[in-house]
Formats: sequence, C-alpha cells, structure tokens
Amino acid sequence: MGFFSSLFKSDSSESKAVSRPKPKSKPVGEVTHFYGGISVAIVKFKEVVKVGDEVHFFGATTDFTEKIKSMQYNHEDISEAKKNQEVGIKVGGKAREGDEVYRAE
Repeated sequence: MGFFSSLFKSDSSESKAVSRPKPKSKPVGEVTHFYGGISVAIVKFKEVVKVGDEVHFFGATTDFTEKIKSMQYNHEDISEAKKNQEVGIKVGGKAREGDEVYRAE
C-alpha cells in the first residue's frame, strides 16, 4: 500500500451522513438563485413575508436562520414580499437553489 492510499483511506464508520430533522411547518418560499459574492438569496415566496420576520433556510447542506433586515424587488427596497413574488434578501449564510424557506419557530 502506498503513502497516499493510506492517507485517503476512508473509514466507513466516520463517513455516515447525519440526518437533520426537517422543519415541521410548511415552507413559505424557495431559493431560486444565490449570489455568493454579495450574499444575496433570491427567494420566491408562497405567502406574504415582511421585513423583521425571521426565516429558516433549509436544504441538503443548508440550515440557518436569518432575520430579514431588508429585501428588494427590481433593485428597490420593499417592506413586504407578496405571494408569488421573487425578492432579494441579504443573508449571512450560504443558500442554494432549491433550498426551502420556512418561518422560524
């Protein structure tokens, strides 16, 4: 066995995925795009969400809560997102397309 093969040898007991519980409530939106350079998630909401609401981003590798400090629609600040509206939200974590957005519990 060579030097590198022993370094990259995986122990099956260490590589098990940890299952995280999915939020119990229904999602209020879905991430349609994420701009990593400016940390902005584009979210299409299924119901009205306002600035000041706390939301939970959840996906395969995403799991963080964020209080909405501001949101924009067509580069204009808005105070609430209407149903089926796509808005930009500045976030502290990394979101991914397809992540679901829930109201924080």
